[in-house]
Amino acid sequence: MQTLLLYLLIMVVVVAAVFAVVWFVFGRGEELPPIDDDTTLTRLPAAGIAGDDVRSLVFAQTVRGYKPREVDWALERLAAEIDELRAVVLTLQARDAAEPVSAESGSVYDSTHAARAGDSTSQDDLD
Repeated sequence: MQTLLLYLLIMVVVVAAVFAVVWFVFGRGEELPPIDDDTTLTRLPAAGIAGDDVRSLVFAQTVRGYKPREVDWALERLAAEIDELRAVVLTLQARDAAEPVSAESGSVYDSTHAARAGDSTSQDDLD
């Protein structure tokens, strides 16, 4: 009987020692606080968003799916980039429409370049 009690006592001591070591190594099992609402792992470049950037977007999933704030943020960034690009296109189209097109070459660049070349040769002739 004493041997059985001695085995039980040794088992309890060993289990307590293992429990203490595991508790010391792994901690008390505290949960981490939730990530702030303004923190996101979703990244886009500051400028020059390309199709590959959009394709590589990854949104954090929650119980009900993706975080709506992250999706809204990414879509707003994309919308702003598209608006900026369209404004540049409209500006360039307006500039091209305002410049006369040369009948010989059919391009705005050639007529502008020819006018500049003519100005530089007339300057040389004056000297």
